[in-house]
Amino acid sequence: QVQVVESGGGLVQAGGSLRLSCAASGSIVSIDVMGWYRQAPGKQRELVGSITRGGSINYADSVKGRFTISRDNAKNTVSLQMDVLKPEDTAVYYCNADILVRAISYNYKRVYWGQGTQVTVSS
Repeated sequence: QVQVVESGGGLVQAGGSLRLSCAASGSIVSIDVMGWYRQAPGKQRELVGSITRGGSINYADSVKGRFTISRDNAKNTVSLQMDVLKPEDTAVYYCNADILVRAISYNYKRVYWGQGTQVTVSS
């Protein structure tokens, strides 16, 4: 009914850049917070950045000044521009979206996760 699909992961050298994109589709009324999380082997999943529908942004300290999160409310997309990548950025990155979903006679809210996309930064 609602799908969240990520793209843009890959292999990049340290100091390089990648841009991740996430698109939500389906019976969507609105989306509140959208964000990006990441999980490295042996580590807990952590918030990388989030952005509200109104544009309020929060970043992890480790990525401030290097990553930029943005969204397009009309397209139901969120992106993560990652610059000056470091090996410690290597992880599976997950898109997260708090979505108000349209049903036949009512709406309901649910948090959706993307399937994850691998980002590998080589030394």
